[in-house]
Amino acid sequence: MSGSTLGKLFCVTVFGESHGPAIGCVVDGCPPGMVLAEADIQQDLDRRKPGTSRHVTQRKESDTAEILSGLYQGKTTGTPIALLIRNEDQRSKDYGNIADTFRPGHADYTYTQKYGFRDPRGGGRSSARLTAPIVGAGAIAKKWLMETYGVRIRGYMSALGEVAIPFEAWDEVSNNAFFAPNARIVPELEAYMDALRKSGDSVGARCTVVAENMPVGLGEPLYDKLDADLAHALMGLNAVKGVEIGDGMAVAQQKGTEHRDELTPQGFLSNHAGGVLGGISSGQDLVCHVAIKPTSSIRLPGRSIDSTGQPIEVVTHGRHDPCVGIRATPILEALMAIVVMDHALRHRAHCGDVVRATPQVPGQAD
Repeated sequence: MSGSTLGKLFCVTVFGESHGPAIGCVVDGCPPGMVLAEADIQQDLDRRKPGTSRHVTQRKESDTAEILSGLYQGKTTGTPIALLIRNEDQRSKDYGNIADTFRPGHADYTYTQKYGFRDPRGGGRSSARLTAPIVGAGAIAKKWLMETYGVRIRGYMSALGEVAIPFEAWDEVSNNAFFAPNARIVPELEAYMDALRKSGDSVGARCTVVAENMPVGLGEPLYDKLDADLAHALMGLNAVKGVEIGDGMAVAQQKGTEHRDELTPQGFLSNHAGGVLGGISSGQDLVCHVAIKPTSSIRLPGRSIDSTGQPIEVVTHGRHDPCVGIRATPILEALMAIVVMDHALRHRAHCGDVVRATPQVPGQAD
């Protein structure tokens, strides 16, 4: 299957299926000499894994990462790093009733039409289970970016369905199951999800991911723009239906005097562009917002067809996230880190000897 690799110099190729023996990835292009251990990867995998609260799927997976190659004496060698995550809690029988039917809103129909058949167990290759190895690869990129450039990448949930989540503090994100940057709204989010789960329905979400302390100059003109590659990667995440860079769709209502990010010797006065100008990083915070659709696998009946084209009614059983956006934050961080590291390596190779006479303007002024 093509389309399983992300990046040019920092390349991540993902393999496996939801109910196969294992999932994993091969990370190629990590520079040699970086200290790396499985614990560096595990901390982000633990943030993403299922079964961590009553608001997400109750599939029990330890998501323990094994590093099979690319290390010697605790340091990266510059050769491909293979990561393996074994599947431990498959319940394939839950999907026996959909082998010859198509869940509305899911990839069942399109996979069957494209490949002639599909693996129905847990969604097979289209399952969000395949985001676990991406998080592992992203942990490697996050560590390298922090050590090399001081770049810090982190994210949060900014809306759950119609409930907006005002940003208050980064410290709050790790203190609740929603990755919400606001402690006061957590009880409302819990009540919302409890009612939703009882109803059998699902809901979408909006998440925000930010890269701080960005270097200037990452990205290429036209079709390899930093923001274009970010949109490509973030749209590759299961259930994502919209990506905004900076103010995103809101720029359609803005005037030029409002949108332009004016510069002073003390720094930029705003960041409506989200840290990218002409496809190249400005040194401001890189800001992306992502819209995630409601989960398609729900227990409320919906109209569809079977493999012979006959009309049927579909009810999805099994263990599913009523809001896949709740566990999306670590995945979005990983995808941003992979793209930024790839562009950092490309910039170093292409423009590493460029001498700049103009001083770097600081990020958005306080």
